[in-house]
Amino acid sequence: MALSLYVDTARWRAHQKSVIEQFPGLVPVCKGNGYGFGHERLSDETTRFESDMLAVGTIYEAARIKDWFSGDLLVLTPFRRGEEPVPLPDRVIRSVSSVDGVFALVGARVVIECMSSMKRHGVKEEELGQLHAAIEDVRLEGFALHLPLDRTDGSDAVEEVIGWMDRLRAARLPLHTMFVSHLRAEELARLQQQFPQTRFRARIGTRLWLGDDEATEYRGAVLDVTKVVKGDRFGYRQQKAAADGWLVVVAGGTSHGVGLEAPKALHGVMPRAKGVARAGLATVNRNLSPFVWAGKQRWFAEPPHMQVSILFVPADAEEPRVGDELVAHLRHTTTQFDRIVDR
Repeated sequence: MALSLYVDTARWRAHQKSVIEQFPGLVPVCKGNGYGFGHERLSDETTRFESDMLAVGTIYEAARIKDWFSGDLLVLTPFRRGEEPVPLPDRVIRSVSSVDGVFALVGARVVIECMSSMKRHGVKEEELGQLHAAIEDVRLEGFALHLPLDRTDGSDAVEEVIGWMDRLRAARLPLHTMFVSHLRAEELARLQQQFPQTRFRARIGTRLWLGDDEATEYRGAVLDVTKVVKGDRFGYRQQKAAADGWLVVVAGGTSHGVGLEAPKALHGVMPRAKGVARAGLATVNRNLSPFVWAGKQRWFAEPPHMQVSILFVPADAEEPRVGDELVAHLRHTTTQFDRIVDR
């Protein structure tokens, strides 16, 4: 009885293959919770399709994943002086986003981040002149640009990369490899055509692992079903049942990420209206669960618990049975499953 992640393995891998073919030399990304699959599983998948490099989020993730993946590990969080020393093998490559950071990594393999329109991390154009001396004592694996997903100003991602290629070239810095994020396949192809001497490597996570929605599905098993009539009290807070129906205990609670949401960027009138409506219902203890039964998303009977959720299913719906599994619409990057089932 568990919250399970079902994977249509053949379909999932067919999608991976299609992405790999569109982005030759891509660097798979495995960070956070491993996009819902876990670090060990994604390390195995990366080994299976023979990528020579895997990108991870932090040095702590690199320390864990090094035992599962034997190729190069690119740490995406930039190095900072004073960070906790973590023993890592020589095949770990550090991202660095400051001239000072490059000076501090003598002998290390490094990728230097340039400041993109994301304005998150990166060396600035006016600092490029200082990099000549800094890169003499490191093993430079290339430069990198982390690009935005949306371009509401109408700007062109390719032009942004070209602008940085021109700046690096003008500063007489090596252009043998450029790591990029969030480019479309045709954009990457345009860059490769324009700069044939540079190897462009796309760092891809979401599109690679989660690009086919139909390949994966979460399901929570029904652990108990209790019939209630309108007015019956139940739960920690002894609320009253609003109607006749069933209280359904299903696997999947806050420890799995059920009921937890990350802030979303809402665009347009309709999404904003739905957000206001959800917030209004929450103030009267009406919260829609991610679990679906008999074709409908069901309401939480009370806030989810650590490992289970209790749903209310009205009497006009089919009665769930212990052992049934309810499909759950959960966000992969915030969900921890009990088991993964390949089918």
